[in-house]
Amino acid sequence: MVTQSSSSGSMAECLRKIRTLAVNSTLDTVMGGLAAIVATGLCPYPDTAWPWWSLPALGMAAIGVAGWPFRVFQQHWRFAGRSDFWRLAGACVLAGLLVTGVLGLLGARAVAFGGAYAMAAFVIMAGVRAAYQCWRSYRDGRGRGGRRRVILLGDGEDASRFLSLMPDMGGLVVGMVVEGRQRRPGRRLRGVPVLGQVAALPGILSAFRAEDELLLVVADPRFRGERLSAVLRMAQETGTQVRCMPDLSGIAGEVMAPLHPVRLSDLLNRPAVAHDGQGIADMLRGRRVLITGAGGSIGSELARQIAGHAPDQLILVDMGEFPLWQVDVDLAEKAPGITRHLVLADIRDAGRMERIFARFRPELVFHAAALKHVPMVEENPCEGLLTNVTGTRIVADTAARHGVRAMVLISTDKAVNPASVMGASKRIAEMYCQALDVVARNRNDGRAMQCVTVRFGNVMGSTGSVIPLFRHQLECGGPLTVTDPRMTRYFMTVSEAVGLVLQASARGTGGQAGGMALLLRGGGVFVLDMGTPVRIVDLARQMIVLAGLRPDRDVQIRFTGLRPGEKLTEDLFYKQEILQPTDCPGLRMATPRTVDLAQVANIMDALTLACRDGNGARALDLVRRLVPEFAHNPHGVAIPDAAGQVDVERNAS
Repeated sequence: MVTQSSSSGSMAECLRKIRTLAVNSTLDTVMGGLAAIVATGLCPYPDTAWPWWSLPALGMAAIGVAGWPFRVFQQHWRFAGRSDFWRLAGACVLAGLLVTGVLGLLGARAVAFGGAYAMAAFVIMAGVRAAYQCWRSYRDGRGRGGRRRVILLGDGEDASRFLSLMPDMGGLVVGMVVEGRQRRPGRRLRGVPVLGQVAALPGILSAFRAEDELLLVVADPRFRGERLSAVLRMAQETGTQVRCMPDLSGIAGEVMAPLHPVRLSDLLNRPAVAHDGQGIADMLRGRRVLITGAGGSIGSELARQIAGHAPDQLILVDMGEFPLWQVDVDLAEKAPGITRHLVLADIRDAGRMERIFARFRPELVFHAAALKHVPMVEENPCEGLLTNVTGTRIVADTAARHGVRAMVLISTDKAVNPASVMGASKRIAEMYCQALDVVARNRNDGRAMQCVTVRFGNVMGSTGSVIPLFRHQLECGGPLTVTDPRMTRYFMTVSEAVGLVLQASARGTGGQAGGMALLLRGGGVFVLDMGTPVRIVDLARQMIVLAGLRPDRDVQIRFTGLRPGEKLTEDLFYKQEILQPTDCPGLRMATPRTVDLAQVANIMDALTLACRDGNGARALDLVRRLVPEFAHNPHGVAIPDAAGQVDVERNAS
């Protein structure tokens, strides 16, 4: 049945192409004969001995022959673009030469006639195609009660790219808006009139008729962040749709790429960072790699990106059966040649972890397993500490005993000046891994396991984060709940965060020399450049706008107050830390306070016993001994921690 259906579909497609070819060739040859008649009026031919129909017949034959090498008859008139008209011009020139040659062989001097014929043929054939496009555009616009208009946002190069990639929409472009002050209204860039500056966009959009369907195309792929957010707000006032051109930089050839709606990642106030894949490939190629928390947002993306660098084996460890299965299905499609092992295990079970490492003998470990939901860990502090502290220690100690080359700890900005049990637990995990790493690097014998710690803020769309919550609330019609209008967070896409984690891992395990080696020996922590923090209320408004709705009118925003353990702002590093740049633009390094390995291990032993006994008060006392800056906020009081505020720009410079 499937075979019959596909064969019938192929037959129908073949018949459609034959029909189009027959209609186009008939029309074009008829127009070739008409061009010969027009040419006799422009340049009368003196020989009247031939029958009247001979020149039109010659003109039809010339177009019929010249059109094939230029594939004129295969053109779709509706989508004809600049390249199609150039091919048409070439066919008309060749037809003119053929006419001149045939008449010359018959003893007539007809150079002028051949030139007139070529010009007449091009004007007639190109004019008919252009008229057909205009008629289709008018008919489509009338069917919608108005005309469709396209306005481009970009510069001349962007307009040229749009017109070459979207030839079917070229006739709909009525102008463009630009940012440069030197581009005054009335000028033309690549044939497209300049309507004005971006700041004047509301007036430009309002000048069109209400029944016209307006589409604003952001043709500049670098136009993002707050600038794009402002354009969205302007377009919303007039009901204008906004679409974006994809970034095709680095892609060779002509690519037909569809427009896409504005994505939330396009509104981040940070530039995208290009990755250096060679160092990552050298680190991962042919290695046995173990990932804990492989079913989570970070762990699953780590598995996908690592699979693209040809590791020998991937050992995926997680407690959740369903998320682990999802990752395996995804990898089976995208990287079927990579050997995968799915391991259901609890990182707090030392015996189970011992057996896993003894069986698979991993060379690299990426530790992404953690309990990260702040209010839930506040409600269950002992469970959070057992997973984030004891579990991390078990993974690190087991990895070191089994000769793992390096372990990468995924940390969080909540570990800096922590106000929650979750943040404090991640800070303790950082401290233990730092202490292990200091010992390993100072031994400098190449046998001890290195520990690389990478710290970053929120990732967009991660499980349990605010963005999936907002999406769910939008589907239910609102309202969107925001804890406090002053709350800000750092955001980054999951793929970019994981890419930078791999960059940091390559640098932390690559035998660095110079200043970076000194920082690593001192317990340095890699910190991702998260850009400018985003107000959560602004994020909520942007998501409402992206859904085609109006904030505070179609969908309300309700403030609910801080939840237990939350802060108004998060910091990526301590005030006392001085960030050092690395050779990767999106990656920096900080040197937080380190502790003696034996000392932190003794306190962690007592912390584990207290948690397993369910003694939360004793456990929190031990946490404060390890993290004296822990300013617990169990009731969600909205008081900014002045001591924890950091001038990011000053330290970054």
